Amino acid sequence: MDKNKYLVISIDVLPEVFVKVIEAKELIKTGAVKGITEAAKKVGISRSTYYKYNDHVFTLKEGAIGKKVTISLLLSHESGVLSNFLKIIANNNGNVLTISQDSPIKGIANATITFDISNINCTFYDLLEILKDLEGVKRLDLIAME
Repeated sequence: MDKNKYLVISIDVLPEVFVKVIEAKELIKTGAVKGITEAAKKVGISRSTYYKYNDHVFTLKEGAIGKKVTISLLLSHESGVLSNFLKIIANNNGNVLTISQDSPIKGIANATITFDISNINCTFYDLLEILKDLEGVKRLDLIAME
């Protein structure tokens, strides 16, 4: 595997050490602690563990350095569902590049959307949560980020 590639992995399946490194980084970033030694001690990891993983573990909002994302959707076949979805992307300064939608089957339509996130005015994680919670969105999966 190419060492310059990244994976998006749910926090639920990660070893606890990675989560603790993220927690330590957050403590440092917010100023809740004076430095790395205090942060590492507070979350229960060694300083060497912090240094080992610090540059390799980050949250999606920190790591959303890509310019384009592709998401797969299952949408209710109702008037305005796709339109509202696209409006949210546009209102957050996302730029839709491609849309592919299949014919609805049993009231559900499959769609794939690729959009540019380089100028969004919120974190990518927050945008995904907003989109997932829209009425008519049955499922949303992140397929790719580049």
